[in-house]
Amino acid sequence: MPPRILPLEKGHNFRELGGYQTKDGRTLKWHKVLRSASLAHLTSHDLTYLTHYGVRYDIDFRSPEEIAKSPDKVPENATYESLPVFKIDETASTASETDLFKAFSTDPQSGHQHMIQVYGDLINQAHSKQAYRHFFDLLLANDQEDQTLLFHCTAGKDRTGMGAVFLLSALGVPEETIRTDYLLTNQASAAFVTQSLTKLQQKTQNQAVFQSYQSLLTVHQDYFDTAKQAIEAANGSIQNYLTHDLQLSQHDLADLRKIYLA
Repeated sequence: MPPRILPLEKGHNFRELGGYQTKDGRTLKWHKVLRSASLAHLTSHDLTYLTHYGVRYDIDFRSPEEIAKSPDKVPENATYESLPVFKIDETASTASETDLFKAFSTDPQSGHQHMIQVYGDLINQAHSKQAYRHFFDLLLANDQEDQTLLFHCTAGKDRTGMGAVFLLSALGVPEETIRTDYLLTNQASAAFVTQSLTKLQQKTQNQAVFQSYQSLLTVHQDYFDTAKQAIEAANGSIQNYLTHDLQLSQHDLADLRKIYLA
């Protein structure tokens, strides 16, 4: 079986969605769709690896400001598509130390609560829904053999995490598997998170900032559950959300399964 977490030199949280089983016993194809964190720091070796892997679409969920600060290094044969889920980065993944200290220095739970708000916005904002709808248009265009679509944000965990939730749900993957994939970010990003927290600890002993920053860098069951509850409150189920809010037709869903399932 191919590795689920890709062995890149300067890219973290690069992961395969291939191999997951659906409720009806089918399997997601390998080398068909990847999720990841930023492509801004990839080495030439990483870019060659992704090109040979088959990456032909690079879908960027980041805000224009994030893109301007750290533009993607796009694999050689890939088409780049900017689909900002938020007009500005609500996830605080690129927040400066000054902003972190200002926003999160008094309450150790403030980072966690901030992320709860982010997940409500991911589900309910019209701008987010429009971005994810366009995401599905590109997923449907990825219909040739031997080509891979990669989608990402800055950390590859929130905007990208919900993109994976929507896609896996559309393909009929059980919620338990979807949740496991969502939480795999904490393992795939462990070295990056440890390094980031160590740097912060060298600059401040404020435990509220430290704990909040940890909440911003990782994923949590509560974040997933917040999104699930927001979806169910508005639509009753994830399938209704896909067909009503993201406007996927039954024909779209059938085509997605034809493209991505074996």
